[in-house]
Amino acid sequence: MRTLHKGRQSEKSLFFKYYKWVLWFSFTLYFLTSFFITNKPLPLSKTRVSGSKSSLASRVLFESVNKTRHKSKPKNPAAFKDLKIFIYELPSEYNEDWLSNKRCSNHLFASEVAIHRALMNTYDLRTFDPYEADFFFVPVYVSCNFSTVNGFPAIGHARSLISSAIQLISSNYPFWNRTQGSDHIFVASHDYGACFHAMEDRAIDDGIPDFMKNSIILQTFGVNYKHPCQDVEHVVIPPYIPPESVRNTLENSPLTGNRDIMVFFRGKMEVHPKNVSGKFYGKKVRTEIWRRYNGDQRFYLQRQRFAGYQSEIVRSVFCLCPLGWAPWSPRLVESVALGCVPVIIADGIQLPFPSAVKWSEISLTVAERDVGKLGRILEHVAKTNLSTIQKNLWDPAVSKALLFND
Repeated sequence: MRTLHKGRQSEKSLFFKYYKWVLWFSFTLYFLTSFFITNKPLPLSKTRVSGSKSSLASRVLFESVNKTRHKSKPKNPAAFKDLKIFIYELPSEYNEDWLSNKRCSNHLFASEVAIHRALMNTYDLRTFDPYEADFFFVPVYVSCNFSTVNGFPAIGHARSLISSAIQLISSNYPFWNRTQGSDHIFVASHDYGACFHAMEDRAIDDGIPDFMKNSIILQTFGVNYKHPCQDVEHVVIPPYIPPESVRNTLENSPLTGNRDIMVFFRGKMEVHPKNVSGKFYGKKVRTEIWRRYNGDQRFYLQRQRFAGYQSEIVRSVFCLCPLGWAPWSPRLVESVALGCVPVIIADGIQLPFPSAVKWSEISLTVAERDVGKLGRILEHVAKTNLSTIQKNLWDPAVSKALLFND
């Protein structure tokens, strides 16, 4: 058995050298656009075994012999059905304990929870035998804490928590050290990804931790220019929107229903944009929108929070998606899912899954410097090709690709 395993390790090392890029991209695209919609997740507690260090290695040995079969040759990287992912079963302090805060599995950073749950229940992809795995998923939740003072996610603990998880798995398994983590997958669903800070300058100064730089990061942050916080193999994924909230909204207001709001935005719009942090929020784009269009009958702009704001999105023709602290926003997914044409105002943003979602056919992009022209731009679209954009946008496959369906 040991000789067989060593031979397989050698084959996989060669396999990763040539096919790693194809495999990890194929896995992410296929998994997030297909498998998320086919399996109802089980509570994590029902699929977990003891998290003690001694049980980790013994579970690998037991399940390697009893639950899977070995394969004698490398997999075809084009065959999605042959991809196999091993999920580390970490002690609960790395993930499940955080779920005592219900917000952790429902807010915009909750893709780290959703992906873990989906993988645990996607039996065609999951393997219990780490020696036949193409990838290793490390389920560490770091986005559950929120500061009650300024609303920023408190993710200062992220680096130490992930470092501790890596120390644990590298001490109990041979797989991290075998490739220096290059076949290991993490989720970093935060403003600036694996830089783990909500403020860009601080995120850039801190950079991506050295212990994650060889790994694959699934992150919501992405730009189409060089940036220190994406200087790692990564795939841009959508921010998390609870699919049940979308379903409930559409039950009351169908996609093709009456849309009596021409341009909609609800969210933070500083009258004086210099925040308490000393930084200009959203590069003053939202402030400019408020100054120019508050009072314009075409624009429905609201600065106060409203729990039922999705009912406003589904009534709207155009939904503004300006940058905040980071370029991306959950409004992007909500607009698409609820049939409102997203108007993306975030220079250089990299959008998720461009091969599955034809963004140019379902959305509008307006440069930050052209905010003053928004009224004219949207009036022109409304008079020319709006119906074509809406037809493309209302294709069920589009929202299916962006929602973490259960």
